[in-house]
Parts: sequence; structure tokens; C-alpha cells
Amino acid sequence: MDAIGAARAVVEEHHPDARAAFLGGSVLTGRRTATSDLDIVVLLHGAPAPYRASLRHDDWPVELFVHTEASWHAYVEREVSRRRSPLLWMCADGLLLFDADGVGARLAAEAERLAAAGPPTVSAEEIDDYRYAITDLLDDLSGSVDGGERLFIAAELARRTGELALAAGGSWVGGGKWLARRLETTAPGLSMRLHHAVREVLEGQVEPLVGVVDEVLEQTGGRLWEGYKRGGRTP
Repeated sequence: MDAIGAARAVVEEHHPDARAAFLGGSVLTGRRTATSDLDIVVLLHGAPAPYRASLRHDDWPVELFVHTEASWHAYVEREVSRRRSPLLWMCADGLLLFDADGVGARLAAEAERLAAAGPPTVSAEEIDDYRYAITDLLDDLSGSVDGGERLFIAAELARRTGELALAAGGSWVGGGKWLARRLETTAPGLSMRLHHAVREVLEGQVEPLVGVVDEVLEQTGGRLWEGYKRGGRTP
């Protein structure tokens, strides 16, 4: 069964009374792989929404994101405030499988509007948090002589540096493969430079990674350690 047919069958089996459903993710794009799953957003009138579940339908791995109209708005609002909303993009870029009462069209239009508007502006405090954390990791990398330590330090540096580049560029944030994909448009070439630099770390050379990371840091004020301060919360 093709992806669209399988997605419709999943919704019919698990929520035949659904108001609307979307199929999102990579499965409908040229980035589809042998392990791509069906990301399905389902809109219900009420319980048992909201919930998320993983299951298998025939040979398809499936991720269900089940919401009411109210919970969809609440989840999207919370995710957008963090500048990372998978739920938003599944509806903005996804395929509307069916729409029984118009809720699907309304949410698709809202998702497209929010996606086009872009994420909230990152705060100076958050940028400084990134700068401090990355500076600390750079010091750890330079001082470490343990290959195992360097592996995980380098991986964390690559992730945080990519996130900083996205934040500085006003882009939506992504995790895993979506971090690399967001960087393709916000900071072309950075993902591959980090990739090659991390490989150099595994060969014992830390300077290439330090150089790439410092370039990104310089766009936001450079390294930050001395003078960094954050207040805590009283239990």
C-alpha cells in the first residue's frame, strides 16, 4: 500500500470518527528513505485526545499525533515559543488526508501563516547561554586527551554550534536530521564543515573543529565565560 493509502487506513482503523487528518514528514518528499515512517496528525472532537502513539500498520511504522482543535492550538503555541514545532510543520507542509467539517482547512491555513511568519526573535540571554555552553565545551575539547571524551564533546559542540547558527539567523530550530536540513538554508555549508571537522577530532586533530565553532561564535559576540551569570530559582 502506498503512503497515502496506508495513512488513510490507519486513521479509519483507529479513529473512524475523526474530524480531519494530515500526513506529514519526509515520506511524501524526495528525502524519503527505507525507514521513513507515517507521521499522522488526527483531529478529534474530544477524548482520548490529546495523545501520541507509535504503532505499525502492515509494513509501515506509524507515529500518531492525536489532538482536539483546542489542544492543537495549545501545543503549537508552546512549541512555537521554543522556535521548534514539528506539529506545526506537519500541518503546514503536510497533506490534508480528509476534512469532515472544515477544521482541517482552518488548521492548515493557520499552520501555513505561522510557518511563514517565522519563529519568535531569540533573546540576547539565550544567545549568551549558547555562547557560554559552547565556550565551556571548547575548553573541554582543548584540554582532553581521551578519545572517548573527545567523541562526545565534539558531537555536542557540533549540535550546539548548529543551533546557535540557526538562532542567530532567525531560523526555526530542528533536532537530528532537521538540524542539518534547517542549516542548509540558514547557513549553507556549515553542516558539512562541522561533519568534516568532527571526523578530524576522531583522528586526533581538534583545531579544525575549534576554527569552525569560533567562526560561528564570532557572529554573536565571540566566546563567553568570565562574567557570565544567571540567577537561580528558590525551591
